[in-house]
Amino acid sequence: PKGGTLTDTKDTLPTDACRVVRQLKVFQGELAFFDIEQAPEDPLLLFDQWFRDAVKHGAIEPHAMTLSTIDEEGWPSSRTLILKDFDRQGLYFASSANSRKGAELASLPRAALNFYWREFGRQIRVRGTVTPCNPQRSVADFRARSAEARAESLLGKQSQPLESWSDWEEAIELARQRQEKDPSLVAADWTLYLVEPIEIEFWQADRNRKHARLKYARMASTWSKQMLWP
Repeated sequence: PKGGTLTDTKDTLPTDACRVVRQLKVFQGELAFFDIEQAPEDPLLLFDQWFRDAVKHGAIEPHAMTLSTIDEEGWPSSRTLILKDFDRQGLYFASSANSRKGAELASLPRAALNFYWREFGRQIRVRGTVTPCNPQRSVADFRARSAEARAESLLGKQSQPLESWSDWEEAIELARQRQEKDPSLVAADWTLYLVEPIEIEFWQADRNRKHARLKYARMASTWSKQMLWP
């Protein structure tokens, strides 16, 4: 309704919700082209190409990705966070080891990542094992964060219940004061993680539904390549 906000709520779902969703269009941007026959043998080289294309052509937050983990009961959970780096070993992200994802990865060190650049209709799916990097790399990542991000991480309460915003404001002010007294302070639980892929799929949308899909699978020290049906 006119004047409404994103936080407006009702007691029941609208009866036309499904119809509204079905009317929404997809692939509205200028779709890219994916020549599968020219794809390199190493998927991380192709990841580098696609990522650089996304940055060069103005994708919004191209380093944002969905991370999915599994808890001890087999329930999945997903969240969007930021890619910190990538190299020939794999892809890196950082988090508190005491967070929900940190606890789940400690229990089952496997994860899935998903990148979606809607501007070009491109998606990359990654599955792999997850290992914490050495403490020196985690410290370096922490110190590269903004002052506000470091202060928030020093709280050490990620994923824990929060009773009120006043509790957060009091805690964050104390964290800022600790930073001022000791600018070299690092959160002990801050961890840089490496995802070493066992499978990477590259997906390129096509308005005629001829979506191009190429899956790489780890084979010892090499990779296999396989086109997939749309």
